[in-house]
Amino acid sequence: MKLSQRFTDALTFATELHANQTRKGNGVPYIAHLLAVSSIALEYGANEEEAIAALLHDAIEDQGGAATREEIRRRFGDTITEIVDGCTDADTTPKPPWRQRKEAYIAHIPTASASVRLVSAADKLHNAWSILKDYRILGDNLWQRFHGGKDGTLWYYRALIDAFRTQESTPIIDELDRVVSELELLAGVADKNSEC
Repeated sequence: MKLSQRFTDALTFATELHANQTRKGNGVPYIAHLLAVSSIALEYGANEEEAIAALLHDAIEDQGGAATREEIRRRFGDTITEIVDGCTDADTTPKPPWRQRKEAYIAHIPTASASVRLVSAADKLHNAWSILKDYRILGDNLWQRFHGGKDGTLWYYRALIDAFRTQESTPIIDELDRVVSELELLAGVADKNSEC
């Protein structure tokens, strides 16, 4: 598959949208995450529309809500907008409480399209990998970055894996499970999660 000008346009648009945003706690430009998610999605079989949606997966949630949704629809069409919508856990400011948003997101995964599940899994895999990398450096101080703290964050990732697996067990979900399992083990919660 060869990526077209649409992908380049989406990359430019994502870079502009997220220009002033950095990753939690480490100051890395946010575009690094968007590039990683798109790359992971492509490596696990994404088509161009899914790769574009991966670049834009946080745009509605973090950069303008409904107005950004309509701009994505205008520039890239309904299919990409639907994938991005499916990866969005809130499009309002202020956002609903953390736990409520995460429970709703988990609940929608089993009925989401295969494209939404692929982009979502790529996003969660990159996030989990980043958490694991930072945990090795910061230890338990890392959890201060997250609204859910250690227990809530690890609950969320394990519940997502379970939700993904209600539809299928794919190589990307298996990799997400491996990364989360390693993080649980390092954080000392592997036994607690297996009892749930």
